[in-house]
Amino acid sequence: MRVRVATTALGITAAALLALPACSTDTTGSKHQTSSSRPGKPTDAIQEPTALSSAALESRLLDERDLGSGYLPKPERAAQHDDVTVIGCPALSELGGDAAAGGTLAFPHKAKADFTYGGSSSEISEELYSDSAKKLSDGIARIFDAMTGCPAYQVVAGGTPVDVASQKLPAPHAGGDERWSQLLTFITGGRSTVVKQTAIRDGNLLLVVSGSPALVDRHLDKALAKATATS
Repeated sequence: MRVRVATTALGITAAALLALPACSTDTTGSKHQTSSSRPGKPTDAIQEPTALSSAALESRLLDERDLGSGYLPKPERAAQHDDVTVIGCPALSELGGDAAAGGTLAFPHKAKADFTYGGSSSEISEELYSDSAKKLSDGIARIFDAMTGCPAYQVVAGGTPVDVASQKLPAPHAGGDERWSQLLTFITGGRSTVVKQTAIRDGNLLLVVSGSPALVDRHLDKALAKATATS
């Protein structure tokens, strides 16, 4: 989720995502509850399993062996703290425009991997989070609703304006309890980049895959299978 045109696009997607409140102080654990044991939207009445630790999430991320030839890890960039303003989307602005500089959601247990493909500008980013099912569900739904509720808006980050067009997509035919997907077009400096972002909640685990649409479609099922594996 970083810079130039493709990476700026992904950074802005994380924009609103970062605005989610810090969510939980659940005790770190190694259990994971899947859709087979908890169908439908979560409720507070059912006791939650402990959240997966960040280390456990890290081991469930796709790596170069999973992705295949041509993929290279993208070096992590230092965090930036540019002032960010959202124009033309009050719902997204209310979530905290200052967070739009990029990064990860503010859930306590998380892991992330970024890759480039074939030496080109094509990229794919995978993020995993663990918290109570309700907090994951409410948080990610709030973000997707805000972003897809505004078909066109502008984000100004560090003085650079980026025009954004969003389109809600049909939920993917994948597993999990809940699914979201959107297509984002970012225009800056006369150049445009299209980014697909898909999120799947399975029990107390949230998977977010973002990047070039073809790469997201190619690796989504594989990412979900590895993320939800119990062994």
